Amino acid sequence: MREMRRDARAHRNDRTHGRRRRSGWTLAVLAGALLGAAAAPEPPPVPAPGSGPGPGSGPSGPAVPGVPSQVPSGPAAEVPRIARNWPVGVRPSVLRGWEPPPSAYGRGHRGVDLAAGAGAEVRSVAAGRVSFAGRVAGRGVVSVELTGTGDPPLRTTFQPVSPEVRRGDAVGAGAVLGGLGAGDHCGGAVCLHWGLRRGPAYLDPLTLLPFHLLTPLPPRLLPVPPGLPLPQRWP
Repeated sequence: MREMRRDARAHRNDRTHGRRRRSGWTLAVLAGALLGAAAAPEPPPVPAPGSGPGPGSGPSGPAVPGVPSQVPSGPAAEVPRIARNWPVGVRPSVLRGWEPPPSAYGRGHRGVDLAAGAGAEVRSVAAGRVSFAGRVAGRGVVSVELTGTGDPPLRTTFQPVSPEVRRGDAVGAGAVLGGLGAGDHCGGAVCLHWGLRRGPAYLDPLTLLPFHLLTPLPPRLLPVPPGLPLPQRWP
């Protein structure tokens, strides 16, 4: 009997120690999991459906990690409406508008295409200094840094153009930069590609134009032909 009691006590002690060991192991596992979760980096937030950036949702489009955006924000995106004229014609048709690329290497249309005839005069839209006049990839290009537009200054670019100015020339608003050349940028149509940049970032060149140059021409009153019956005076 004494041995049976001793065996029973030993068995109970073994079960108690076993429960303690299992409990200690469980606590250790839980502690390790908690510490691991605390040390792990927090995952980026997941935007709600429809709330994130997408095509047409904003000027900058979706961001690409590690690639700088080509659309600035804040003061860099501010463009003064200092243009005094269109670069070609009076109110040319815009064949294709500005489509900002989402990143430095993304697709887009970095400027606007204006309809014009071959040989049309290409003029500076505001006062500045010619920063480039030559050929790039077989096309004539003229760039003008606009005066008083900050640091870095705004720079307008025109192509294809047969330059009549040189680098370093000071030009005023309306000064002729050259003649519009032929190119395949607009397919079979002749057009002027007009760009605007501040540093490496592209901007919409139409934002240089004041509103009175963007709105349609005001209506003109034509002379009344002889014999045309006029309406009676309103009562």
